[in-house]
Amino acid sequence: MADDKGFLKTGTTTVGLVGKDCVVLASDRRATMGYLIASKDIDKIYPIDDHIAMTVAGSVGDAQKLVRWMEAEARNYALEKERPISVNGAAVLLANILSSYKVLPFWVQLLVGGVDETGPHLFSVDMLGGVTEEIFTSTGSGSPIAYGVLETNFKKGMSCKDLTKIAAKAVWAAMQRDAASGEHIDVVIVDRKGFKRMPRQDVKKLI
Repeated sequence: MADDKGFLKTGTTTVGLVGKDCVVLASDRRATMGYLIASKDIDKIYPIDDHIAMTVAGSVGDAQKLVRWMEAEARNYALEKERPISVNGAAVLLANILSSYKVLPFWVQLLVGGVDETGPHLFSVDMLGGVTEEIFTSTGSGSPIAYGVLETNFKKGMSCKDLTKIAAKAVWAAMQRDAASGEHIDVVIVDRKGFKRMPRQDVKKLI
């Protein structure tokens, strides 16, 4: 997703997988500006609430604005309704925001995943507000490569431990061939205990 117009892009490979009682998200950490590697250590997975996370691919500025927007909306919802927003509710809200900006769209591909009272859920949201629920998916320039690993190894009802290995290997595979994906690998687990980012040394052991 890097371009030649000078925009800072996350380039990116992100993946999401739904397990028996969790959602696992993973990404690389490279940002590009055209053919320049602009950053070698940028976050692409953000907590939106204690039980919901969002991955970003596309324009860094657009993505960071949407992260801040969703964090605020999740807080407001919890204050008004006296309960946390559901994963589906967060995905639909994000889709509605994106749909309302079709004339000047946000240049992003997003995943929203988490665990609520109905269980683990993962949604893919495109730049025009299209939203689909998935059990595994990938976004970004390295996603065609990552899908090969996901299609081969993913099975329904897998444990978080097994999913972290698949997620890390999918991003690692993409980093070997996609020039816009690179540097380190982030792996995040979202379960009923909340959002947890795996230490970098533990991620290295997965691959």
